[in-house]
Amino acid sequence: MTPATQSFIQEATEILEGLDVTLLELEAHPTDTARIDAVFRALHTLKGSGAMFGFTALSKFLHHFENAFDRIRSGDGVVSADLIQLSLASRDHMERMIARGPDPEAGSPPDAETDALVEKIRQLVEKMHAGDAAAAPAPAGRRFIIDFKPAPDSMRHGLRPDLLLAELAELGTVEITCLGDDVPALEDLDPAACRLAWHIELHTTAGRDAIEDVFIFASDGDLEITELGADTGAEAEIAPAKAAEVAAKTEAAQAPEQAMAKSASVRVQSHRLDELMDQLGELVIAQARLNRISTDVQDSTLSGVAEEIERLVTGLRDATLSIRMLPIELVFGKFRRVVRDLSGELGKQVRLDTRGGETEVDKNVIDSLTEPLVHIIRNAIDHGIESPQERAARGKPEHALVRMQARQSGGEVLISVTDDGAGLDAEAIRARAVERGLIAAEQEISEDQLYNLIFEPGFSTAKSLSSVSGRGVGMDAVRRVIEDLRGVVEVKSRPGFGTQVTLRLPLTLAIIDGLLVKVAGVPFVLPLSSVEECVDLPADEKARESGRALLHIRDQLVPYVYLDTVFGFERQPEDDRRIVVSSIEGKRMGLVVDEVVGQHQTVIKPLSIYHRGIEGLSGSTILGDGSVAMILDVNALIKRAQAAHRVAA
Repeated sequence: MTPATQSFIQEATEILEGLDVTLLELEAHPTDTARIDAVFRALHTLKGSGAMFGFTALSKFLHHFENAFDRIRSGDGVVSADLIQLSLASRDHMERMIARGPDPEAGSPPDAETDALVEKIRQLVEKMHAGDAAAAPAPAGRRFIIDFKPAPDSMRHGLRPDLLLAELAELGTVEITCLGDDVPALEDLDPAACRLAWHIELHTTAGRDAIEDVFIFASDGDLEITELGADTGAEAEIAPAKAAEVAAKTEAAQAPEQAMAKSASVRVQSHRLDELMDQLGELVIAQARLNRISTDVQDSTLSGVAEEIERLVTGLRDATLSIRMLPIELVFGKFRRVVRDLSGELGKQVRLDTRGGETEVDKNVIDSLTEPLVHIIRNAIDHGIESPQERAARGKPEHALVRMQARQSGGEVLISVTDDGAGLDAEAIRARAVERGLIAAEQEISEDQLYNLIFEPGFSTAKSLSSVSGRGVGMDAVRRVIEDLRGVVEVKSRPGFGTQVTLRLPLTLAIIDGLLVKVAGVPFVLPLSSVEECVDLPADEKARESGRALLHIRDQLVPYVYLDTVFGFERQPEDDRRIVVSSIEGKRMGLVVDEVVGQHQTVIKPLSIYHRGIEGLSGSTILGDGSVAMILDVNALIKRAQAAHRVAA
């Protein structure tokens, strides 16, 4: 595949993702002309670009698909449920066609699925007639002057100017003038280089966006689009001088806009960002070494340089992390289709509500979220949401609600999926757990512990196997993926009212601000985002060896634990111990340490496969002297303390 073809596939994939969302929005607002136009533009762009880059079968298929929406735009049809269903099926088929790559030179073999969809589209178009839609005034014609000069090497990358001109002709009436001023003498001519330019006058009912879509993959050339005004149908007489004046003014007005559009974004492959983050991590470690050397040498000049480098590295870190942060709406948007298809398959009416889509998360976290969220939503709709008859009997609305919400809390992102269904059946979970030997029949466990059993491998309360559930792999996969991301899963449920599953994930998987502490001479790092304050351990508390301990801080009781006891170290005879007060979602816990060293930029290194299961540790980091420090999982420590001491935080 050429780089140009790979670029087309990437662009086409993004267009299809947007098309999915637009079609679902159009289903809810079938008379929205803006969304109808958006669908038509997406299809038109894919059709023209597909033919240019060798996807001939895709282009031919899109021609039929485009016809249906062209009839609707012209007022000869309406958006129906059948059209949306067929459009979504066609969109999925296009995705598969693009994944197969360009057509072979000999042409694509007959495709039964394509032929079946084309026939369905043809039948749907034939059913459309003017009486189905309210009469709409015909759009006024417009006149455009288009000057297009491809880049000299564009044809080497697969550009076909003839196809672009043919696509323009489909928008209306065109007058094309070929300009050969830059064509060199025959002996100097490079047959693979494009030295031609075109001056086009277009009479069309389409807008400027439709014209720009034609040239979407020819952005490296020179393109000027000038609108001359409305086309009344008669020959518009515009003096050449006046036309030139209008064109000059329009070009001057649009120049800053076009320059800004060209420089607004740059497409970068994700592995390059990963390489940049790896190099930045090594730079942070080297900067920590420099700080340590500066402290040991006690040289004022070296200290000044170290401080300046630390400031620059911090700025570079923040800038690099911001590049990797993406809005979680990119994930949320995919699930509108999942909810629609699954609710139809199960005969339930479910509405998806998304909130907090603007919350930004590290790209690597976003890439891993789709699978666990799919399992959670499938479980919510299949197990949690009742049938319409059961909801009516319980006095609930006919349409069930599944809400996906994201928000930031300190250095974490909380993603919750909430349904208003029947809630978890504690008795069924307990019976299944006893049957599988996970707990004893007489064993007493808390509600939270009982609900967490649904994450055990192979655990399922489904009475029968279906295409949606029953194999017991869904929630196990959720926990495995989230733990790999150094996150945790929490479940809350109220019988008869619904269930909430919350994913607690780190903002980034690369670099965090940490608080360096020491316990029995061993360094540990606490995420600074979870640290509230550091206080001295009172003298009357130092005599406690272990067990329950509560500290009175500003009229509040805060439980605390000794980290040396937690990790099995021998108690050191320290007189000036400190308590680091940490907080996660309102749960406060004091961690007793021997020494608080200070703030530390922490490059997170994953633990080996032999140490990933150690409770209370989320990773490791390399300090300035080359030693390794463990990064503490504060949330796990709080839960461990609550389970061991039964102290309500």
